[in-house]
Amino acid sequence: QYTRGTVTAFAPFDARADAEALRKAMKGLGTDEETVLNILTTRNNAQRQEIASAFKTLFGRDLVDDLKSELTGKFETLMVSLMRPAYIFDAHALKHAIKGAGTNEKVLTEILASRTPAEVQNIKQVYLQEYEANLEDKITGETSGHFQRLLVVLLQANRDPDVGVDEALVEQDAQVLFRAGELKWGTDEEKFITILGTRSVSHLRRVFDKYMTISGFQIEETIDRETSGDLEKLLLAVVKCIRSVPAYFAETLYYSMKGAGTDDDTLIRVMVSRSEVDLLDIRREFRKNFAKSLYQTIQKDTSGDYRKALLLLCGGDDE
Repeated sequence: QYTRGTVTAFAPFDARADAEALRKAMKGLGTDEETVLNILTTRNNAQRQEIASAFKTLFGRDLVDDLKSELTGKFETLMVSLMRPAYIFDAHALKHAIKGAGTNEKVLTEILASRTPAEVQNIKQVYLQEYEANLEDKITGETSGHFQRLLVVLLQANRDPDVGVDEALVEQDAQVLFRAGELKWGTDEEKFITILGTRSVSHLRRVFDKYMTISGFQIEETIDRETSGDLEKLLLAVVKCIRSVPAYFAETLYYSMKGAGTDDDTLIRVMVSRSEVDLLDIRREFRKNFAKSLYQTIQKDTSGDYRKALLLLCGGDDE
């Protein structure tokens, strides 16, 4: 269903030839990184899985293990991320976000706010199969308060289907949000959680317009004023994704590279997970909202083989 990715099936594709080229690139002293990155960034995920399988068949070696032993740093992280089967990608990221000491709320927010209900159902299923654990239990064990409640609502993946918009309900929801936030001493977070977590996308877009009419504020401004911490970030992410998922990811990428230092984990996660989904749209939103191209931003902010690989995934400049 997704055709807005920068990475598509490579043709003519020969898994054995690619496997042989990769083995040659990593065999002996030194590694030919250029060959590795050229192959892995230009094949889609399904093809990469075929290459890994051919690699094992031909050489009795695990391609991912070889990549880990031959490459280093951010470049290694990026190549290994590209080799992760697409359906496992999100489940794996969530597992690592809730593993060990401290929880990475940013990853929970980014994934659960942006994925469709069908994708969330799939993530839960894969999580159970791969890790023999219930994702919701894991997340509730590591989070608390209203932040936890909204995550649980999103994990139910029961957002109303997009079938027509009931204007009376739009008006009612907008009024409820207005009363729960701006008009109230303190905030009724539960109302925000229920409405933003369960109503359909087209319904909520109308609610945001209506809210603006009633209150004179964008819903984001109210969330900003009325909530704080992880809950605020999650509510804002949900609102942004309702408005436009590509715009949300364009902003996520922009902030991963803005200022001193780069948030490479976020940069890698978004570039890999969206490369076959909507990276073309993300590039367009990036250009529109930040007055520069994603390509040039990556170019300025990264270096070496890591940069080359990211630029290939980016798939072009929008200047």
